[in-house]
Formats: sequence, C-alpha cells, structure tokens
Amino acid sequence: MTIGVGGSTAAAELARLEDMTGDVAPIGIDEIKGRLAKAQSLMRAAEIDVLYLHAGTNLLYFAGVDWHPSERLVGAILPAEGELQYILPAFEASTFKDRLLIDGEIHCWEEHESPYALFDQVLAKICGTPCRLGIDESAPFFISDGLRRALAGSEIISATPVTAGCRQAKSANELAIMQRAKDMTIEVHKAAARILRSGISTTEVTEFIDQAHRAVGEPAGSYFCIVLFGGATAYPHGVKDPQILKDGDMVLIDTGCELEGYHSDITRCYVFGQPNGRQREVWDHEHAAQAAAFTAAQIGAPCGSVDQAARAVLEGYGYGPDYAVPGLPHRTGHGIGLDIHEWPYLVRSDRTPLEPGMCFSNEPMICIYGEFGVRLEDHFYMTADGPKWFTEPSPSIDDPFGYEV
Repeated sequence: MTIGVGGSTAAAELARLEDMTGDVAPIGIDEIKGRLAKAQSLMRAAEIDVLYLHAGTNLLYFAGVDWHPSERLVGAILPAEGELQYILPAFEASTFKDRLLIDGEIHCWEEHESPYALFDQVLAKICGTPCRLGIDESAPFFISDGLRRALAGSEIISATPVTAGCRQAKSANELAIMQRAKDMTIEVHKAAARILRSGISTTEVTEFIDQAHRAVGEPAGSYFCIVLFGGATAYPHGVKDPQILKDGDMVLIDTGCELEGYHSDITRCYVFGQPNGRQREVWDHEHAAQAAAFTAAQIGAPCGSVDQAARAVLEGYGYGPDYAVPGLPHRTGHGIGLDIHEWPYLVRSDRTPLEPGMCFSNEPMICIYGEFGVRLEDHFYMTADGPKWFTEPSPSIDDPFGYEV
C-alpha cells in the first residue's frame, strides 16, 4: 500500500487538524503606500497620466479594499502625481469607507446617473482631458467601453505594465503569507490521502477537503478542489461525473485555499494500493520533468525556458511532441499571488526575465487519455540565488508525502 494513503477516517483526521493562521500578519498600510509609489513611478516612465483600478485583486493590492466586482463601476483612480481617489455608487459609500485603508477623496454617483460622466469630471480636475488612461486589465468590457465613450479624445491603454510591474515580484510579507497558505494545503492533502478507502467517492473526498481547509484556519474552506480517480486523472480539469475509488486506481487531488487574499494551489498524485509498472514509469517521468523545470528557473532566464526544459524531458521519454497527447497539453506553470493564475507564465511565448520575488506553479502534467494522468504540482519562488520551493515535491510514487525520506 502506498505510504500515507488510507487507514484513517474523516472524523479522526478533522480532529487532528488545527488552526494554522494565528500568527499570520496581514499586509500593512506602509507596504500598500510603497506599492502606490512604485505604481506612480512606473506610470511616469510609461507616460500614463491616470490609472483605473477596478474592484477585485488590483483594488485590494493597491488600496487594501476587498470588494467583489459586479455590474457597477467601483474602483480607484490613481494619478501619476497626487493622491488615490475612489469612484463608486452613493449607496455603497458607508460600507466602502469602513474598508478603506488608504485615505482618498470619494466620488459617488446615484443609480440613475452615469459613472462614466462622473469619471470624466474627476479626470478633468486631476489632469485635464484628454489624457492617457491605463485601465485595469481585469476590468470587464463594459467598463472600458463606457470609459471610451465618455472620455472622447483620451487614449485608453492596458494598465498591465504597471499592475504586473508591481505585483509579479512578491515582498517578504507576501511570501510569508503564501508559504503559510501552502503549508495549510499540504496538511489537508495528507489528511485527505489518509481517509481514502475502496468505495469512497470523489464527492465525499471533495467535501472532506473543504472541511479540512476550514479546520486549518480558512473560514471559506477550499478556494477550489479537483478530485479524480482512475481514468479521469488524465483530464487536467476533471470530468463532469464523480468516480468511485477502487484498488489500483491513480488518484489526483488538486486543491488550494486563500489566506489574506493569497492563494495556495497544490496537486498530489499517487496510487491507491500498489502501483503497477506502467503507473510507476509514468509517475517517474512526470517527476523528472518537474525537476527539470525547477532547475531551469534561473535569474534572468526567460519564463518560457522553464516550459521548454520540462517539455524536452517529456519528449525524450517519447511523449508529445509539443502539446500532443500522450504528453503535456498545457503550459508548465502559472504565476500566483492574489490571483490564483497571474502573470508571468511558464509558457514558451512568455519572454519575461525571471527575477527575485516571482512565484510560480510547476506542473508539467502527463495526460494519457484512456489510461490515467499524472500531475505533480508544487510552487516555487525566485530568490537572488535561484528558485526555492514553497513545498517540497513528492519524493516517490510509493511515499508521495515523504514520510520515510
């Protein structure tokens, strides 16, 4: 039997888990002010007059306001020189003020009024119009279209050079939060493996993982969860129907949680019972590809070179070529932070140089439709000396959690 798999119950494992968040420090006001200063420096270098930060992760990052985006315009306006300002519906003003960390003038529109006309008035006071406006890349089309119509003559561009320019390199505080989130999810993975038994359903395991994430300190439970058995493990994001576990099945569990807005996202893959020769061989190939990607991640190298390193290993074993299956049909990894998938990406076309503070998943999955798949996903961050794992990879298919290493 695979070490650490089976032999326990959901009740016993939930009783064993403890809150791991007691000493986690949230991002403070001084750090947020530093982000704004860097953003304004990047804006001036790019000759951007004003930035619009829409409700969501960019508003959280640059203003400390956790606000779910909706069909209404809610966000912040950052000039290249001057103080942050806010624009939102009047009926939300009291609630919004309660969440403010960074002071700034609040501009409100009533439900029958145009927020875009109000935005135009604010810009006229800040920098005059027309101007060069960078729009949050996560803002929906109706926002950019509304602003384009209202701001006649202004140039509207993507804010990505500024938002990504600030967010893709994490601070020590961000890395500490992300480390704890990943530590939490690893403990949940271990607990989930121990409750497996013949006849358990993927639905039951998913429900347990949600409860386990709550037990380690995330009140919202799992941010996401994919549990797959047998042939379904060949599909990167799963299949529509639940499965029932049987002896000899490959098991793939991909899950994560959110802590202070930052994400974990870890996949473990192993066999329930005794691995056969085919499962062992493919698992080892995946393990080698993940290791090659990690080794290739060096300061100054383009992000795409990491993907190429993993793919070269797999093609050497006869997979592919390129994105063909059996093989790796998707990129090797993604950036992670306040968004679970964010820039830059470990994909051939991304030529962004690797720099300290960047954080990535490393998951060069092998998909063999009709048989099974293997995905080993751990995350690393870049230091001045090269990559460093948040979580150590599985050492072997027989001991996926490293209990006997």
